[in-house]
Amino acid sequence: MPTYRIDIAYDGSGFRGYARNAGVRSVQETLEDFLSRMAGEPVDTVVAGRTDAGVHARQNVVSFSTGATLDPERLRRAITSTLGPEIVVRSASVVPDDFHARFSAGARAYRYFVDDSGTPDPLRRGSVWAVRWPLDVERMDAAAAAFVGDHDFASLCRRQEGRSTERTVLAATWERAEDGVAVYRVAATAFCHQMVRSMVALSVDVGRGAVEADDVPAILAARDRNAARGAAPPHGLVLWRVTY
Repeated sequence: MPTYRIDIAYDGSGFRGYARNAGVRSVQETLEDFLSRMAGEPVDTVVAGRTDAGVHARQNVVSFSTGATLDPERLRRAITSTLGPEIVVRSASVVPDDFHARFSAGARAYRYFVDDSGTPDPLRRGSVWAVRWPLDVERMDAAAAAFVGDHDFASLCRRQEGRSTERTVLAATWERAEDGVAVYRVAATAFCHQMVRSMVALSVDVGRGAVEADDVPAILAARDRNAARGAAPPHGLVLWRVTY
């Protein structure tokens, strides 16, 4: 059976995350139902990043196999015209049989957007976290530097039984965009549950002066979820890129 890869983007506002979950609307269920109709048989997908409820994606990668013969370009157009603009396909292709959207991925990159202007843009309220505190982005960038490398991120992850919280972060920076929004850029080989949103929450606490940047290494070393400050809202987070 041929293996297909589709690179998708989606607005996560109307979904309870990517993964199929009984009784709630998910990206996976919506996509698989459409693919199954096109293929004329049940289609199960594998995804690079299982984003949480309300999290968006600029590029997530899905792979699947089916006995049906599908034209990739027709597949791209059909999904985009039917499920868009909520879910769109940026590209579609036939790939080698050993390609696996999750396990073949080398890194995932996320971005998070924070507006501390005091007059947030209402047209971006579904994709930018508006905070009431003025933030020192240089302090936040210094805090983020402590995330880079191999660490146990138990202090910043929602624990899942039997799963390791050790991760390798490749890059983590904060900067001001031209429009004044504070942007967090982070890349890792993989992330654990709520890790990026917890990084953001801790960084914001540093930026508003509630935590010192020098305290972040000790917070990580504690390996205790209670040592950190919870998680930022999901709507400011975007899965930006998956690399192979």
